[in-house]
Amino acid sequence: MVNYEELYHLMVHASEDALAALETGNILDARRILIEAEQTAEERYIEQT
Repeated sequence: MVNYEELYHLMVHASEDALAALETGNILDARRILIEAEQTAEERYIEQT
């Protein structure tokens, strides 16, 4: 069974970190944070299905 709450928290925390990176002008860090979170969420989703 997919734990959507876990995936939601993963993405929300990543978006908060990405926004913090953007506030300091670190566009590439923000991009990396979001890409890594998306890939992690996808991997966990696949593992749970």
